[in-house]
Amino acid sequence: MDVQQKAKEIFPALTTGQKKVAKYLLTHAHTFAVSSAQALGKEIGVSETTIIRFCYSLGLSGFAELQKLIRNQLIFESSSLNEYHTSKLEVANEPNFMAQVMEQDIESIKKTIHNLSNDDFTKAVDKITSADSILISGHRLSFSAAHWLTFTLRLVKEDVHLYRPDTDDIFLQLDKMTERSVFIAISFHRYVKETVKITEMAKQAGAFVIGITDSELAPLADFADVLLPVSTPKTSTIDTAPVLFSLLNSLVAGVSIKDEQGFKDRKSKYDTFKQDDFFF
Repeated sequence: MDVQQKAKEIFPALTTGQKKVAKYLLTHAHTFAVSSAQALGKEIGVSETTIIRFCYSLGLSGFAELQKLIRNQLIFESSSLNEYHTSKLEVANEPNFMAQVMEQDIESIKKTIHNLSNDDFTKAVDKITSADSILISGHRLSFSAAHWLTFTLRLVKEDVHLYRPDTDDIFLQLDKMTERSVFIAISFHRYVKETVKITEMAKQAGAFVIGITDSELAPLADFADVLLPVSTPKTSTIDTAPVLFSLLNSLVAGVSIKDEQGFKDRKSKYDTFKQDDFFF
């Protein structure tokens, strides 16, 4: 059993205290492997009984079994790259390998559609449309998605900015944010601490925070006003990309429809420029 994946699946049905345990498990598995249930309870801020009941919710006999599973999982822990390669080996001998890989992506997109709240998606679109300014952040693999979202959203809306850690001062960026601002954070396993910290700071600055991540247990969940979780069968962040870009495309499409006049005005500006010298 992948205990972290199982915790994600049962998360909505857990009690408030058990959800704290589940969130802690996602980011501090090593602590579970070496600590007693009593010590974990003190660290997380719940009772030892809550730890035990969380184990029961996973279908386990108790904390000892959970700890054993986590220790074995850590010993044979696969990297995200190994997870990616393993999932492709599963279909390597199937006819039409290309179609098999793309079918995996389609299944992940379908799962995301099923799990994603339409109300949350609509709220995110409304907030982006009405925002005075938008700041988007993502690190490592998530940076490419943040870059794409920034570029594409700028085609339909003004004052959209990408946080570039190599050139931007995040404190100056956050200082410009108000209650009319939107901060979009993109973060996936294994969650970059800087993204989470900046998201917390944006929340403190008064911005409306949209979190795009892989689970309701992810660290971004603590600071997001709206959380848009992307569903994938594995922990591989590479496999997340097709689903993630599909979701981002839906957000941009939603904004273009919500603010149709604004989109037409932006399009008119682009059409006034002579572009023959730039494109074939």
